[in-house]
Amino acid sequence: MTGRTLAELGLDRAPRDHPLTYPGTWPADSGLLDGDRLLPLERLVPGDGRVPVLAVGSNASPAQLQHKMAESGVAGPIPMVRTRVTGVDVGVSAHVSRLGYVSAAPLRSPAAVRELFVVWLDGPQLEVIDASEGVPLPGGNFGRAWLPAPQVRVALADGTELPGVHAYVNRHGVLHDGTGTPRRHPGQRALLAGLLADSAELRELFGDTPEEFCARARSDAGLCRRATRLFAERRWAVPSGLEEYLR
Repeated sequence: MTGRTLAELGLDRAPRDHPLTYPGTWPADSGLLDGDRLLPLERLVPGDGRVPVLAVGSNASPAQLQHKMAESGVAGPIPMVRTRVTGVDVGVSAHVSRLGYVSAAPLRSPAAVRELFVVWLDGPQLEVIDASEGVPLPGGNFGRAWLPAPQVRVALADGTELPGVHAYVNRHGVLHDGTGTPRRHPGQRALLAGLLADSAELRELFGDTPEEFCARARSDAGLCRRATRLFAERRWAVPSGLEEYLR
């Protein structure tokens, strides 16, 4: 099938390689990620025991998913389903990723309605994504939580509502905007520019520009850990409201 490769669809730049593009380019609609192709999706709810995982950041980027699976030697298609989610918004993780960006994290927001993707993962695929988010590690940045309906409503295009969905909740909390209200993630370049403008301490660690921030973070894991501690010490982080669902 021609015209369906990620490159042909403009979906081939992974934030892992291009951190300022985080969260990456998302598809316009549901599809089946199969290697480097995004194919039409026949069923919105797979019948093969897959696990639904809510993607609020780069896990909705086909290129990022392909990168993670290829790096771990895991193959197989991944259904990516565009959904309407009520009760969750997209905040800013209170940690700096070793990959050079500050990632997104879900936060409780009862009135929020967002168009987000659910990716349906089989067992090996789920292990890959869990590992990439630090779930198995005692000090990992994220834990995987089950968000049940009706607290979180996930509606598909055909009217189906899921009984719940898995999501990666940041163990450090989410950054607030200076008033105690969680920030919403505006995209990487705008986020980093704002954080650097607000903090001389961050500029001392990472430089004055988003480009410098990404380059220094990718080259020095110690800087990432220092920044994460800084977020906590300066009380720039608040709970996401989803901690009660973590195991």
